[in-house]
Amino acid sequence: MSELQKFYREKVAPQLIGGGKYRNPMQAPRMIKVVINTSVGSAADKQALDEAVREVGMITGQKPVITKARKSISNFKLRKGQEIGCKVTLRGARMFEFMERFFNAALPRVRDFRGTPNRSFDGHGGYTLGVDDQSIFPEIELDKVKRRLGMDITFVTTARTPAETRELLRLLGMPFSPERKS
Repeated sequence: MSELQKFYREKVAPQLIGGGKYRNPMQAPRMIKVVINTSVGSAADKQALDEAVREVGMITGQKPVITKARKSISNFKLRKGQEIGCKVTLRGARMFEFMERFFNAALPRVRDFRGTPNRSFDGHGGYTLGVDDQSIFPEIELDKVKRRLGMDITFVTTARTPAETRELLRLLGMPFSPERKS
């Protein structure tokens, strides 16, 4: 069990329940999964895709699944069934370990980092964050990076509203940017 998982069980869950909003511990929001998704582009060469699979695998500690185009788009030179990216779904202990490394090691390495955006909630318990460069992760060796690899990281929770999702992620250690006063 990771430190973040212990922290959730011992501190975050009781704090969420103690607010009086939930009568039952099973009603309190909790993490379901984290999905890391990346695309190497429409005219994806095999070498770029292999590098993306290798790097996402190093970052997550799990073998990625290769994603394929769902339909053909001639303007992007994209054919249906063409391999264009990869994704990983993390659950359980691996999810909490990834979140801990992401919050404490990767995000502080982002240049001019002022917190994660407050507007990326989907309204159904999900929060998606885009990362422009894979080099923020300590597992990536900067000497071996040939091309920048952007990725989307989606945190899926059981929360029903964006406010509940934000509160859960904030208590787990997500560094949100401060609210602007207008």
